[in-house]
Amino acid sequence: MDRKFHITTLTEQPRFRQTVSDRIWNAWWRNEGHEFDDIDRRVLQSLGPDTIPTALVAANGERFLGTVSLIDNDMDERPEYRPWIAALWVDPEHRRKGVGAALVRAAVKIAFETGVDTVYLCATPDNTPLYISLGWRQIEQNVAGLNILSLSR
Repeated sequence: MDRKFHITTLTEQPRFRQTVSDRIWNAWWRNEGHEFDDIDRRVLQSLGPDTIPTALVAANGERFLGTVSLIDNDMDERPEYRPWIAALWVDPEHRRKGVGAALVRAAVKIAFETGVDTVYLCATPDNTPLYISLGWRQIEQNVAGLNILSLSR
């Protein structure tokens, strides 16, 4: 597949940190009353030495296309599930071009390289079919309004 984008860690492209924070904040946290700086501090943790958390960035040169994160846990209701693929975002003009699928696969690869056998994510019912098409299995339904999926080696 001839992709017109590259995926790297945010550590490798820290110039995208504010953009990643902005997309995550606007997509999931702004309307919930959370401050941008709170989200930016979480994203900043991805620049540390540990594999988890890690933020990945898809870019075409200097143009940001999307992001995804590998985090310890994304759902307070299910602390036993870890690690999680979370905060998948692709800018609207780059959707349906393989960017999101590539980001998820890259995050899964990093998770498996840490030695875990299974990774998790939560998705809206509308987005669940995307993950199933990538080989994920739905393991729970309607947990805080979301479906939980897993992918094992």
